[in-house]
This record gives sequence, structure tokens and C-alpha cells, in this order.
Amino acid sequence: MSTASLEILCTVLLVSDDPHTLEQTKLLFQEAGISPLLALSDSRATLTLLEQHAVSLIVLDMTPAIYKAELLPRICRDYPDIPVIVETASPDVETAINCMKAGSVDYLVRPVEPGRLIVAAENALKSNYSQQEVTSLKEYLLNDRLEHAEAFTEIKTICRRMRSIFQYTEVVACSPQAVLITGETGVGKELFARAIHRISGVRGPFISINVAGLDDAMFSDTLFGHKKGAFTGADQYRDGLVSKASHGTLFLDEIGDLNELSQVKLLRLLQEREYYPVGADLVKSSSARIVLATNVNLQERIKEGRFRRDLYYRLCSHQINIPALRERREDIPLLLESFIAEAARHFGRSIPGISPELVQALAEYDFPGNVRELQARVSDAVARHEEGILSLDDFYGISAATEVSSPAPSKAPIAGTAGVYSLFGRLPTFREIEDYLIVEALKVSDGNYAVAASILGVTRQTISKRLKMIGGHDEF
Repeated sequence: MSTASLEILCTVLLVSDDPHTLEQTKLLFQEAGISPLLALSDSRATLTLLEQHAVSLIVLDMTPAIYKAELLPRICRDYPDIPVIVETASPDVETAINCMKAGSVDYLVRPVEPGRLIVAAENALKSNYSQQEVTSLKEYLLNDRLEHAEAFTEIKTICRRMRSIFQYTEVVACSPQAVLITGETGVGKELFARAIHRISGVRGPFISINVAGLDDAMFSDTLFGHKKGAFTGADQYRDGLVSKASHGTLFLDEIGDLNELSQVKLLRLLQEREYYPVGADLVKSSSARIVLATNVNLQERIKEGRFRRDLYYRLCSHQINIPALRERREDIPLLLESFIAEAARHFGRSIPGISPELVQALAEYDFPGNVRELQARVSDAVARHEEGILSLDDFYGISAATEVSSPAPSKAPIAGTAGVYSLFGRLPTFREIEDYLIVEALKVSDGNYAVAASILGVTRQTISKRLKMIGGHDEF
């Protein structure tokens, strides 16, 4: 039997009028790591208990079936979001059909194989959780909810897209499934992993490791540990990181670089929640929540034969893709101020002012190293800065954006009504004048949207939107 040792953060209600059956079922679920549990020995109190407790699954013993034949339809009617698994000693087909019609998700005849009951419970919990995720995500997005804003305090942003990612992260944080975080180097994948850890409510520690460059032997020993005498130098037993992350979160960074043997072991850990310490014959179970990250395109790795397709499918349940800094440039001024203050505190200096030219130049820089690069550049600049305002001269490798004092139209300048008539041959509409100014500003700035926006006193988005309307964006 493959028991799922994952500590599912859902309450399971076990109902049976037979104390012996109830205790056996309770022990079975505890051994499988499914908790918390509520055990009820009087089925007549079921509806009262459901009014007082939030329950994610009910396992209902229908033997004897006198009162419970009426209880099941009432549960399914009043609590349609709670899946019910029915157990009975009767193999009667008609009873099974009636139970399924009443709304039970599964019908098991005793004696039930322990593995069969656990699998049925896990499948019901996962299906129920998936439905709750969809419902919750809709509510989050429609109502713009963010219930755990404190979990994201390390991630500085004013970007609407990032807030949507925060909302999705809150929804999946308590899921029993693994979470895959993708994004370029330096975007803050570990910060999101830590946010998931905080929101999930797991009681164990957050354990992080970068697995890039680990060969299979090192990967196995680091994650799974080893028994005494497993190899030369293994003079004592050692726990691996999976064990240390028990009831907590294990964060595996750069999993796209794992070799094939390590991928097989990772797949088993994700799928079965089981692993073997190096040199051991007995399997161990994991209760760690697993979050993974990569900066590579795993689908491309699959095409290249460098990443297992079955492992990728196992990671598809929940994916969080973090945009590059160049895709959320509105965050650069906020991050700049935050990193300058942080660096000034670190070096024991007063916080310097910031020149407008520096902000504009950094907003135009693509930052291939993303937020991490910006933080490193700011730290270096503050360390070398002596006095006055922090300027572009303090940042190596970043040049100033195109400086233009005023537009230089290719036609006659706009100056009074005569100038307007000379350009258009008539009195133009406001929209025509706006379109003309945008086109001329882009000519002056060599097609640089940010500079053109600065010249005209509008946003980049305004220029981009207007160009799409007039269909002139391709000529720059």
C-alpha cells in the first residue's frame, strides 16, 4: 500500500455507531497522515456537529442503516460542498445505487482494504479542494481580496499583475499539491516560497536548497540522508533535509538542472510521499510541503530529452510565474528607494537623494538580473557614493536615456492657429493634434516610448494604446 503521508490541512469527519470500527478507521487515517480528524460515535449528532465545525470530508458508516438512510440525503442537501464516502457491510446493489443518487462520492463494502479507503479519501479531498480553489480564486479576483498581505511584505510592488499573483498564491498556499514557481533569475522566487510557507500554516520549518549542480549521490544524501555505513566515511546516521522539513516546507530551487536519476527520486517523493535514505532498505514517509522553482523552460527541456515528462505533469497542479522586472517597470522607483534606504542603513550612512535622471535611466534599463541585479547595483552605488545626490555617475554600465529638451517636428512647429493651419490645411480636432504630437515625439526620441512619454507628460501605456488605435506603431 502506498500511503500519502502528506498532512492534509482539511478536517475529516468519521461517523460510526460502532466504537471498534470508528477507532480502526481513525488509526488508519492517522497512519496515512490525514489530519485533523473528528470522530463521532453517535450518528444522530452529525447535523449538529456540522453546524459547529468546518468539515472537508465525511466518512459515514451506514451499518446499521436505519437512521443513516435518512441522514445521507440531508447531509448532501444541506452541505452539498462536503463530499461523503459511505461504508457499509451490505453488498446490496440497490443500496449502493440509492447512496450514489443521494449524493455520496463513493460507496465501499466492508471489509474495505485500507489502501482503498485512503485512496478514496485522498481523491475526494483533492477534488473538493480543487473546486474550492476555483471558487476562492474567482472571489479573490472579483472582490480584489488579499487576506494575508503581511506574508508578502518582503516583495515590494505596486504592479496590478503582481497583486493578482499574490491572490493566486493565497488560494494555492494550503493545497496538498506541490507548487512550482517559475521566472528568470533574480525575480524573487524564494520570497514567494516563503510567503507560501507563512500562509499555509504548517508548523514545521522552512528548509531551502539550490539543487543545481548536485550529482545524484549528493542529491540523495542531502535530501534523504544516509544510514550508518552506507558509504566510506558514513560513520553515523544522518537525517536529510526532507526529514528536517517535517511538517514544514521544503523549497527546492533550480529543479530544471537535476539529472535523470535525481528526477526519478523527486517524482517518487512527490507522488508517493516516500523516500529511501542512502543505504537503507526501509522506506520513510515525508510530511513536508514541497515547493519547487526553476528559471528554465521545462517544456523545452522535455523536448531536449533533459527533463522527465511525467515529473513535469506532476508539477502542473499549481504554477506561479513571476514576471521579469522589465515587465513591471512601475516598480523600479519603489524598489530603488527601498534598496537605497537598506544599503544606507547597512553602511551606516544617511539616505541620499535621487536624481530624476537616475530614475529615468534605471526605468529604461532592462535588468537581465532582475530585482537581484537592481539591489546589487544600488548597494555598490551607495557604498561608493560620498556626498550629494545619488546620480547616474554612481552606477557603472548604465547610460543615460536620450535627453531631449523639446520636440523637433519634421514639419513646421505648432505655434498658434496659423501654424496649425499650415500643418493640417484646416483646424484639426484635439485627437488629430494628440496623434501628431505622439508621432513627432517618437521621431525625436528614436522610438523610445518612455522618453516620448516624458516629453509629452503622459504614460508609456497612453502612447502604446494610442499607437495601436492609429496603427502607426510599427514605423518606429
